[in-house]
Amino acid sequence: MKFRLRFPIISIVFAAALGLTLPAVAEAAIVANPLCPTNTALFDPGNGQNIVVPPGYKVSVFASGLNMPTGIAFLGNSQHFQVYVLESGHGLPSVCNEQGSFGTGDLDPKNPFTPDILVFDQNGKSIGGPLGKPTAPGVGFQPAGPAIDIAFEGGFQGGRLFATDSNQATHAAGQNNSSRIVIVDPQTGKVTPFITGLPTGDHPTEQLAFDSKWIYWSQGSTTNSGVVGRDNGGGANQQDIPCQDIVLSQNVFDSGGGKKTSGYSPFGTQRPGATVKAFDSAMHKGVCDGSILRAQLNAANPADTIEPFSWGYRNGYAIRFAPNDHPLSGGMLVGEDGPDERGARPSNGAPDGLHLARQNTDGSPDYHGWPDRFGFLASSQAVFNPIGGTSDDLCVPANNPPSNCTPASLALILSEDVPIRDVLAFPPQPITSPLAIEAADSSFTGIDFAPKSFVGGPVEDGATLYTLEGDFGFSPPNATDPAPAVGHEVKLINFAAKGDKPLALKIQGFARNDTGDQAFISGTAGFNRPLNIRFGPDGCAYIVDYGAVRDVGADTHFVGAANGPLLQIPGTGVIWKICKQ
Repeated sequence: MKFRLRFPIISIVFAAALGLTLPAVAEAAIVANPLCPTNTALFDPGNGQNIVVPPGYKVSVFASGLNMPTGIAFLGNSQHFQVYVLESGHGLPSVCNEQGSFGTGDLDPKNPFTPDILVFDQNGKSIGGPLGKPTAPGVGFQPAGPAIDIAFEGGFQGGRLFATDSNQATHAAGQNNSSRIVIVDPQTGKVTPFITGLPTGDHPTEQLAFDSKWIYWSQGSTTNSGVVGRDNGGGANQQDIPCQDIVLSQNVFDSGGGKKTSGYSPFGTQRPGATVKAFDSAMHKGVCDGSILRAQLNAANPADTIEPFSWGYRNGYAIRFAPNDHPLSGGMLVGEDGPDERGARPSNGAPDGLHLARQNTDGSPDYHGWPDRFGFLASSQAVFNPIGGTSDDLCVPANNPPSNCTPASLALILSEDVPIRDVLAFPPQPITSPLAIEAADSSFTGIDFAPKSFVGGPVEDGATLYTLEGDFGFSPPNATDPAPAVGHEVKLINFAAKGDKPLALKIQGFARNDTGDQAFISGTAGFNRPLNIRFGPDGCAYIVDYGAVRDVGADTHFVGAANGPLLQIPGTGVIWKICKQ
């Protein structure tokens, strides 16, 4: 998931601008992490009364008290439908999130840190599940997780229920190539592998999309910035895999301790100027990362049909095809999460991006620039220079604000990693730029196109809504105080392409907490980490909120920081519902 505030083309919709009066906040309950009970969060979603939406729309809680939900799928029609919600399990690295430490371990049926699927009726009443819960060896989802997405191949009409899972959360060598696409029986919960052996590192196999013949998925990069560093399981995790032949630059990247590494290479391997063939080190031909991949739905062996659709993303997590009657018809919107300040090739302030993916007419994937391009700019631009942080490979922490590195290690970072050097000698093809960029660390996590029944007020025909999960604290905020936190909100894009007018994106806020920050910090009734968005058969937007997460930054509300970063609080996940009134 994956993982700063400077954006002139985006406008935020505040309560005052909408002319809304917000009710008082109810007293929130204290919810604890079961493995580290001194780590708590304030939680009471109420009716979402602290979420500001435009006039004519209403927020409500569809389901709450969930364990780190990430995906949602619907089956039925507007009069009668079922809602399937994927709980991801252990998705973030911390000793307080280790699924094997809860109860009887990985196969404990009540373990909140292992994945499963819950089923609700259209009114939010629980009617089934947990499905796919790992309760015996080889049964259900992989225990370490995370499981990230679920989708019916036929949309609301059903068909097979697909899901993605991995052992990515182990953050050790055992995770390599552990990602899968599986089929889940909606009645029995039986999990059947569809494609296995997909890359797994910093990012596993993620969101799903379909057309009549193909299943598509986002395959995140295995590293933060194209180079295996000590942040990748101490260097044990797998290297990135190119979708086309590439030529490496002459640069190697220093992780300290005598370890220097080329891009797209195992930790400690130096091969400056080498040509790396497409799909090098993959378990299947056609598999690469930092990409959108696809395979034939009805092939006898789907893995034999894998091919790249688009690539050159650091983590193109959020994907959604445009409708057939849309100006972007035939293209896929991709929400990309940019790199962090960490590892062997750290960067600071890299934006997230919104891309339009279209396979080239010759059947090759189009290319979007990563790892040597961040947003619209080359990665070597000074704006992305690292500032020195505790997650940088060359940093030796010394409780020495603001750098949090010893003076000697900070000097080493500034000499070795500034400016950021290229991984590739040259791009494998012309670069397709993003349509738009978002604030650094805002974390694109979900995109969906609004149905006509949702049009009204600021929402125009053909609009999309997208979720921004928020930052994980690898870099300090880069906005002038006082400023609202980055992300933790839903935004709106209108596409103006009528008559002779060219396509234009008009982006604005749509749903955001009135505090401007995560709800658990203040105990308000609002978003924590909105991780996905899908429109249901009833025309309402369903927002999947992962719940409370304490990040690696200077969180004054974080009790017991020695327990590790990115600590999850099970039982704080919510499915929000926004409907047009």
